[in-house]
Amino acid sequence: MLNRSDINIKIIIKIMGFLVLLEGFFMLAGYLFSLLYCRESCNALLISGFITASAGAILLFVTRGNINKHIGKREGYIIVSLTWVIVSLFGTLPFLISGAIPEFTDAFFETMSGFTTTGASILTDIESFPKGLLFWRSMTHWVGGMGIIVLSVAILPVLGIGGMQLYAAEMPGPTKDKLHPRITQTAKRLWGIYLILTIAETILLVSGGMNLFDALCHTFGTLATGGFSTQNNSITGYSPFIQYVIIVFMILAGTSFTLHYFALHGQLKKVWRNEEFRCFIYLIFFSGLIITLSLIILSVEPIEKAIRDSLFQVVSIITTTGYITANYMLWPGVLWFIIFMLMFVGGMAGSTGGGIKVVRQLLLFKNSTLELKRLIHPQAIIPVRLSGKAVSGDIIYKIMAFFLIYMIIFVFGTLFMSILGLDFESAIGSTVATLGNIGPGIGMVGPDDNYAEIPIIGKWFLSFLMLLGRLELFTVLILFSKAFWKK
Repeated sequence: MLNRSDINIKIIIKIMGFLVLLEGFFMLAGYLFSLLYCRESCNALLISGFITASAGAILLFVTRGNINKHIGKREGYIIVSLTWVIVSLFGTLPFLISGAIPEFTDAFFETMSGFTTTGASILTDIESFPKGLLFWRSMTHWVGGMGIIVLSVAILPVLGIGGMQLYAAEMPGPTKDKLHPRITQTAKRLWGIYLILTIAETILLVSGGMNLFDALCHTFGTLATGGFSTQNNSITGYSPFIQYVIIVFMILAGTSFTLHYFALHGQLKKVWRNEEFRCFIYLIFFSGLIITLSLIILSVEPIEKAIRDSLFQVVSIITTTGYITANYMLWPGVLWFIIFMLMFVGGMAGSTGGGIKVVRQLLLFKNSTLELKRLIHPQAIIPVRLSGKAVSGDIIYKIMAFFLIYMIIFVFGTLFMSILGLDFESAIGSTVATLGNIGPGIGMVGPDDNYAEIPIIGKWFLSFLMLLGRLELFTVLILFSKAFWKK
């Protein structure tokens, strides 16, 4: 009989088997589609799909029969953290078997970057890369965007397993909005919205002149706020119409999917009353306006292009998508410094965006300003309010802890990458870009460069930062706590 203080190893293995099996099916689905575009690389996808699905089936087989299906908090944290590592390990198979990325470190970096929707790449010539593998690379974004865990939560009842702890451990942001009392229904509705947006953007991109392959790959990268492109120059070579479409869908992807649900049900006033959403839109508008006016005054670009490039880059960085239409490192120093500062913002809580999240920054700002009032009126009880509702002190303390740990990791990461030989600009650029799941940074990992020249140890370290950023720090860091493993 399992003691509730023990970790339920069998249920962890069972769910990991289910998730690996699911990944194998995604590989096989990618194989069927990419048959239209390739031969040898498709064989690698087929073989990898069978290996991955078989491994998942074996894990399910060895845990068959009557087992305790209870998933506690500890099991939830272990499953979620392990998932991103395990699926990334199996996700390297198409690259390794085909020989397209022969080095395991590079293949793992590229795959982890895909599943965590970071978009940092080691590929130096994307357009010569086999299309079947490009499709799988983009599919890792799409699966990781909404979260393979959230997808599995919608299906776990088939195994007779509840998924609340998995959902709570995986979903980004300080709050977990539920659209339905049953967590499985919440997961299904989130994925339903994700599918609707995927279909809508694909249709618009195709109507704008993209072929279906590029449209799907860029849709996967947009809605997952990932940023993997099929072109060496990212989105630069596409028409203004396509760039504006991607801008709109990056904003939608960086918006809480709970608000999408309200919007689809005609509750638009409820969307605009959301203070985090208003702050998110204002940040985009004023940052874009400052950069646009600067580019126009300096006569760097024509007016329409200045508006489009500044808006695109601001939205791409804030939502942590990482697509590029202009090399912001060539802009005046103050402008690319603004872009760098936006790398710390992130999307809304409950979106596919990474970063610190707008709501955390907003609540920190509100709490700091209210602290001045508390100093003047020490006896007064002045709560922090968000969208008219009081926020508990416990949440404020957690946000302060998150922000402090985030900045400590950023400083340590910059120091570590500097020790590996990177110049200071590249060290801070690679650290903030991977920890925030952004992709392009500054320095040698800027918009016109990639991560190919990063030392091997650095690539493993940055892969770990991607995982930390995707799972909001605590989900991973708690595994290194002695208290976590005590009975």
